[in-house]
Amino acid sequence: MEQLSLYIKDASGYIIKSLPGFLMALAVLVGGLWVIKKLTHILHQALKKSDFTPEIVSFLVTLANIAMKVLLVISVAGMVGVNTAAFVGVLAAGGLAVGLALQGSLGNFAAGIVIVAFKPYQIGDWVEIKEKFGKVKDIQIFNTVLVTPGNKTLIIPNGEVINGIVTNFSKRGNIRLEIQALLPYSEDFPRMKTLVLESLWSMDKVLPAPAPEIGIESFSDTNMVISIRPYVHPDDYWDVYYEVMARIKAIYHDHGIGIGYAEGYQTGPVGR
Repeated sequence: MEQLSLYIKDASGYIIKSLPGFLMALAVLVGGLWVIKKLTHILHQALKKSDFTPEIVSFLVTLANIAMKVLLVISVAGMVGVNTAAFVGVLAAGGLAVGLALQGSLGNFAAGIVIVAFKPYQIGDWVEIKEKFGKVKDIQIFNTVLVTPGNKTLIIPNGEVINGIVTNFSKRGNIRLEIQALLPYSEDFPRMKTLVLESLWSMDKVLPAPAPEIGIESFSDTNMVISIRPYVHPDDYWDVYYEVMARIKAIYHDHGIGIGYAEGYQTGPVGR
């Protein structure tokens, strides 16, 4: 019992002696996190007013935020009596172990730097990555975030972006719709082409240049396969796609154009 009393007395003394330091460290931690949040916001606003692109702004702000938090943790550890030199050594060793375990993530990090530096695409661009089509919402340290026309969010590792083919539809400011329609051999192709062109030219969102392309793509046993390719702004892709499909259907109906049937093809217009 006497030994237990001594332990309790020593523990109580240590707690009383260390309590102010712990409370101060806790206050510094809470206050530091608040200051970091404010500094991150100020940095973000300052970089937005500079010539940096949104991708670089997001990248730099994230790195600065992580660096400030690491410094804060080291400072708080020193306040509570932790040997910061040893603590940094432990962090370095832990970082090495984590790095070896997360080689793929480090590759994504390096790829993120390459994307920000060489800019194969920017926030707001319409791109196709790994056969996934969407609008670039954000370029993060490890991932690129796309939003599809169907409002799905796709998170693609930056490493896969660098190692694959990226199609940027926004670089040239337009994207080509590729739509097919079946036309029986008994029908007049020049007449069908004229009707479709007239309909396309009347649509505000179809770009006048490059001009729409309409031609015979192939022949089946009973039909000609007509390729219809108007150019639109990437943001208008699906609006124009559905309107063109509806207008082609109206052309078949209003002008009495027959629709053939062939194995492997749907009747009427089909889209790719």
